[in-house]
Amino acid sequence: MRLLDRVHGQHVHVRRVRVIGEQIATLLPRNARVLDVGCGDGSLAASIKESRPDLDFSGIDVLVRSKTSIPVQQFNGSRIPYGDRSLDVVMFVDVLHHTDDPMVLLREATRTASTAIVVKDHTLTGPFAGPTLRFMDWVGNARHGVALPYNYWKRQQWFDACEQLGLEIGVWQADLKIYPWPATWVFDRSLHFIARFDPNDRSVSSPQ
Repeated sequence: MRLLDRVHGQHVHVRRVRVIGEQIATLLPRNARVLDVGCGDGSLAASIKESRPDLDFSGIDVLVRSKTSIPVQQFNGSRIPYGDRSLDVVMFVDVLHHTDDPMVLLREATRTASTAIVVKDHTLTGPFAGPTLRFMDWVGNARHGVALPYNYWKRQQWFDACEQLGLEIGVWQADLKIYPWPATWVFDRSLHFIARFDPNDRSVSSPQ
């Protein structure tokens, strides 16, 4: 496990933060107040803020770490402790598949976000998708005590959830190239996506 931790930290985590951060940065509106749900140590939000200093980040997590790069408060894992439409953007990065029912937090995001919901997660697509995603989850999260229910959705389930919640898919990006070659052949494939879900009763402004 220690060897896997070292390899993951040196060759996967740093690249993951950079690649995902660069792509999410293009999806966030100017001067937005962004809540990162399940933010961990806040390194991803801090990375995004380097290129987007106009953004105001805060985080919530079930397990608050001793050192974080953004302000983080604890929450119960089901209710976002903010008022209705009090945030511009709610962000979930590899968080929803750690819950027993992703719809619970998606509903909360729809309640609290006035502009957009940004999600980075997985799709259960292709041969051996389940075992591959379980392995990635275990390596990246087991040592932090993160719950691992391995609750991965197929792409159509994401689309159905958006329709049920009154959200439009403003952006859907796959083929993220999170992993370096040749690991990308095994661990990227069509297993990852980044999406911006827009409430269909409000217009979403674009970054300037």
